[in-house]
Amino acid sequence: MEAAADLKGRAEDLLGRVLDFLESVRGGDGSIKYRLRIREAIAGNARSVAIDYMDLVGFDEDLARLVIEKPEEMVEIFSQALTQAAKTEYILFTGSLFPRFRGLPQSISIREMRSEHVGRLVQIEGIVVKMTPPKQRIVRAMWHHINPECGEKFYVDVRGEAVEKPPYCPRCGLSSGIFKMVEEESIYIDHQRIAVGEPPESVPSGQMPRQIQVILESDLVDRVRPGDKVQVVGIARLSGTGSQRRSKAVYEVEIYANNIETGVKGVEEIDLSEEDIEEIKKLARDPLITRKIISSIAPAIYGHWDVKEAIALLLFGGVPKQRSDGTRIRGDIHVLIIGDPGTAKSQLLQFTSKVAPRGIYTTGKGSTAAGLTAAVVRDKNTGEYYLEAGALVLGDMGVVCIDEIDKMREDDRTAIHEALEQQTVSISKAGIHATLNARASVLAAGNPRYGRYIDDRPLIDNINLPVTILSRFDLIFVLKDQPSLEEDRQLAEHITSVHSSFEEVRAPIDPVILRKYIAYARRYIKPKLSEEARRMIADFFVEMRRASAENRETPIAITARQLEALIRLAEAHARIRLSSIVTEEDAAEAIRLMRTMLESVGIDIESGSLDIDIIMTGKPKSRREKMIILEDIIRDLSSKSQAGCASVKEILARAKELGVEEEAAEKMLTQLSKEGIIYEKMSGCYRKA
Repeated sequence: MEAAADLKGRAEDLLGRVLDFLESVRGGDGSIKYRLRIREAIAGNARSVAIDYMDLVGFDEDLARLVIEKPEEMVEIFSQALTQAAKTEYILFTGSLFPRFRGLPQSISIREMRSEHVGRLVQIEGIVVKMTPPKQRIVRAMWHHINPECGEKFYVDVRGEAVEKPPYCPRCGLSSGIFKMVEEESIYIDHQRIAVGEPPESVPSGQMPRQIQVILESDLVDRVRPGDKVQVVGIARLSGTGSQRRSKAVYEVEIYANNIETGVKGVEEIDLSEEDIEEIKKLARDPLITRKIISSIAPAIYGHWDVKEAIALLLFGGVPKQRSDGTRIRGDIHVLIIGDPGTAKSQLLQFTSKVAPRGIYTTGKGSTAAGLTAAVVRDKNTGEYYLEAGALVLGDMGVVCIDEIDKMREDDRTAIHEALEQQTVSISKAGIHATLNARASVLAAGNPRYGRYIDDRPLIDNINLPVTILSRFDLIFVLKDQPSLEEDRQLAEHITSVHSSFEEVRAPIDPVILRKYIAYARRYIKPKLSEEARRMIADFFVEMRRASAENRETPIAITARQLEALIRLAEAHARIRLSSIVTEEDAAEAIRLMRTMLESVGIDIESGSLDIDIIMTGKPKSRREKMIILEDIIRDLSSKSQAGCASVKEILARAKELGVEEEAAEKMLTQLSKEGIIYEKMSGCYRKA
């Protein structure tokens, strides 16, 4: 291995070899590859040129080895060669070009980064989890030597993040006098820090994901954002500058990025061999494939067929659409499970997070400072503000499983609305303004507010979630633990056989193959609605709303939001069969699941009729009408009262005359007061707000 001094002695020879490389490598069309890239860089006013490392290996293995072993010196030589080649092409070119190496043959895991990698060019892959706002770093400081015998100005190159005062003046050689930095004449470069973390799917079971600091400069700044899957090529080095290092003996390794590229996320991360694709296509030809895939979802859990089918549809997902005006219709399916204790909610979520091509399991409280969405956090050591991604951003293009969603933090309650429907997370704090992608399917589970689900209360009373969040779920299921001799016997037999058997419960399709099957379907299958399926979904929508259209007194059973959900569910059902056409059977199954949900959670307890407003607004039509009656009573009584308010006794008496039960009226008074529609002017006396 050459010492740095030996490399300087060979600089001219190496420069010549790099110039030969730039003029020799040809592209697939026969053109000189790097001459073309240099022209494109100059035409586009770019500051760098991408160098494919494998081209270098094929041309000169010694050069390729030196780039890995002596990256700082070789980057300088490549920069000189690129600039020289650019000036040969364009005589008027006055700038400089920088090499960006990419495509190293092997990536090092963040977990495997060790001391032997320091000073070498390495390649890592991971997810951007934190990011600072861009700053400016001095690369050449202009110093003014204030001395009666000198008074000259001179440049000093700055390495690292600390500027050190020069020990003497290079013009006069004196160290006496004052050295003052001239900031406006110094040369700066854009500078940014990001933290790259291990992808969730590659973290060993039971261990915390690890992170590494990456420094981005020049045209690499602001090229990525939190949640992006990246491949970083850079120089592994010790943290801190020379003066800082002298005061300590233990350092962290960080990467000074030479190049950073965003990878396609989620399903693209799974490599599919020809054998895998052949096996996937063979499975798809099985007429019972849909049933087998649903049976392979958490096979150790007894029953819950509809919930497992909904999870299967969520894993495959619908097809996202991009309108010509730039707006996006989501294809991701969101499913909410509300269940009594011991109904296997958490196990369903954990299985889903493992079988999804990109899955994240978290709780409503959030496992990081960023919670579920994103947050601005301050670094304890540097005092810098970072934008930190939460679970929904890190799960972009994947599946996020949120357990105990009813215990969500207040900050996340507001932010999750946008994440569920627009599939972005916007944040504006501490001078950081950003919109991050959160294109994830959400599988959430929550506990009933009173410990167990109470049948004679509407959905909104049973779970501690605002209707604005509830209404964004495509499917909502209630898992009740109801005693039944036959069901209990079968459940007990299943659980005891699972515990007594030495073999694991075998699924019809192995989870590894299922994961690849899902990845293949999401990557390549983009089903379109057939005319028959389109008509069936439209007819169902019109039929469900017919009663409301004919009689304004009838509650609305379904809205356009459920219509879009039906299309997503039908597309996902077609994807399970790897079909490019959504058939009537797919539409019929989507309608069946939607009807099951509506009959479970969309029934008005008082009237017994379907009312989607229970989910969309939290108030069925019958209750909404009674609340309007109460408001009118309070307004009327207040206007006639000398105190300017209506007593509870009078309100309840008038309400009873108009057909509103006393107990129901008392509950509605409390709710109207909580919502700020009425207020208590004096004890037991209300008026309109």
